[in-house]
Amino acid sequence: MSEHRDWELAGMRQDKQGITRDWQFVNQRLIHGVCIKQIENVMTGYGALTEIYRRDWALDEGAVDQVFQSLLEPGGISGWHAHAVTTDRLFVGVGRMRIVLYDSRKSSPTFGLVNEFRSGSARPSLVVIPPQVWHAVENVSSVPALLINAVDKAYRYESPDHYRLPLETDQIPYRFQQGKGDALDGIPQR
Repeated sequence: MSEHRDWELAGMRQDKQGITRDWQFVNQRLIHGVCIKQIENVMTGYGALTEIYRRDWALDEGAVDQVFQSLLEPGGISGWHAHAVTTDRLFVGVGRMRIVLYDSRKSSPTFGLVNEFRSGSARPSLVVIPPQVWHAVENVSSVPALLINAVDKAYRYESPDHYRLPLETDQIPYRFQQGKGDALDGIPQR
């Protein structure tokens, strides 16, 4: 380890620990009711197999009532939305996405907390978002990205359980820097 510090530049700062030696995320308290499951890709003779959801993972109590996918173009953001009674289970099938959550539930022990996750085909995970937690998803890769959602209650066409806020709302203490993507591809940032 060099004792010479003449290489330092004004304004520099050292990264904070974002992962452990076994690549588990640190320094992020989860919003009450949120679960995240890191998933391993299984290399096969034809490519790779990735489990998306299993009931025996026991991440939440809900059933799967509908599965759908959303394609986000590079830099695309599916803005702030929440559900009164529906649980989302988000999985990034292709590309890389930033998933941001905000707990506005005044009775929650994590009221006011923001969670930010990065997920993608290289490091898959399933993010379970309980009802009444605001969330937004951004494609941070340079190619179209595919988001899969396995909800516990199917979309009601006549009376959608879907509530929205503008992306730049003052109600949520988070700002997307559109077009910025990730600073370092594949390295968790905090």
